[in-house]
Amino acid sequence: MLHRPRNIMRTVACCSLFLATGLVPALAADPTGDWRVSDGVANIRVAECNGSMWGVVAWEKTPGGRDKNNPDVSKQNRPTLAMPILIDMKKKPAVDTWEGQVYNAKDGQFYSSTIKPVGADQLEIQGCVLGFLCGGETWTRVAGPIPSSPANSMAKGAPKATGPLPKAAAAAAPAAPKTTGSAKANQKQAAGQPGDIGDICLLPDIARFAH
Repeated sequence: MLHRPRNIMRTVACCSLFLATGLVPALAADPTGDWRVSDGVANIRVAECNGSMWGVVAWEKTPGGRDKNNPDVSKQNRPTLAMPILIDMKKKPAVDTWEGQVYNAKDGQFYSSTIKPVGADQLEIQGCVLGFLCGGETWTRVAGPIPSSPANSMAKGAPKATGPLPKAAAAAAPAAPKTTGSAKANQKQAAGQPGDIGDICLLPDIARFAH
């Protein structure tokens, strides 16, 4: 009988621990941040702009690329750095998947696409032509999640914490976003440095759709 209060307290403590751990929802996957494409030739910066995910070329292994395969002749000389790759991707209900379009600079075409975070450091991207001939690849995180744009009308609350990067990703990570993008990024690219295109939501090719 003398041990019963102790047993009761132990039971209450166990129940409290279960309630504290079992009822907390899992953190949603976050596709924002910088991602290295599978062949390593570029990093894509993904950010939320007015409720949609957009992704642009944030770093190039070989600086000075041009959109030479674009069927629009007026765009064939535009730099591939800061060029939108993931276009207006909307979250699908009840799943950590976003769908929209992907621009393939190798052939200058847009394709239906989905992106899906896998764990904390991988992003699966799938693209299809006319609903078939689907293919995809896996990108690797090189910089942590980033907050919603200050210019984004959907932004709420304080910036999200980025947390530590995986060791391999931290070693390859470029500088974190600091500015809104300028000629300095192109100068650094020309010198073979990572550079920083800044807040992609402020890029003209995105701002005119996302605001």
